[in-house]
Amino acid sequence: MKKLIISLALAFSSLSLLQQAQARDLPDFTELVEKQGATVVNISTTQVIKGRRGGHQFPFDGDDATQELLRRFFPGQIPNFPGVPQEFKSRSLGSGFIVSADGHILTNAHVVDGADEVLVKLTDKREFKAKVLGADKRTDVALIKIEASNLQVAKLGDSVKLKVGEWVVAIGSPFGFDNTVTAGIVSAKGRSLAHENYVPFIQTDVAINPGNSGGPLFNMKGEVVAGLPHSARIIAFDMTRLE
Repeated sequence: MKKLIISLALAFSSLSLLQQAQARDLPDFTELVEKQGATVVNISTTQVIKGRRGGHQFPFDGDDATQELLRRFFPGQIPNFPGVPQEFKSRSLGSGFIVSADGHILTNAHVVDGADEVLVKLTDKREFKAKVLGADKRTDVALIKIEASNLQVAKLGDSVKLKVGEWVVAIGSPFGFDNTVTAGIVSAKGRSLAHENYVPFIQTDVAINPGNSGGPLFNMKGEVVAGLPHSARIIAFDMTRLE
């Protein structure tokens, strides 16, 4: 009996040491989030939709997350209903990150595509109307500008040095929840999709949802190594290799 007790004690002691070792190996994302969270912004857009006779539009207004999903998966494919106004506002959500102290922000082209108004909200709750300076649908990248100064800027990293299995962190606004943090690993590099072979893709298991679009993917140094696409994919386009 005494030997059994000693054996169990040794087993529990070994398990405790193993757990401590595993805990030491787990990454701590807190410092990264504290330092880089302010570089990530919430983007909301409004587009005035005019109905067309015999056409199809989305007669919804108010649920931003639903708007993004519907617009993405069923663009213009829901019939008009009797009594639906011929003009209504469509709203969608996204994310972005600051690349210059004077207000230049990178996001996805599809986030601002067709928008009549683009509104940017910072982590300090300030809101600005943004101007779309340019967008490339092929690579799904857009540059927008707000009138602000002394903003914290996200540093772009070298994605070539990114390794498969490396920890990465996403910060964005899924479903409109500002500065939401998710983490995972790099699953693969150099991926390509059918009909979308313009830039290399980084495959990752980081959780992303509607509203994460355009947000940054950080390495553990706090450098942006990719931008997140829309929520239907688990791959990130490699912004740092776009010329």
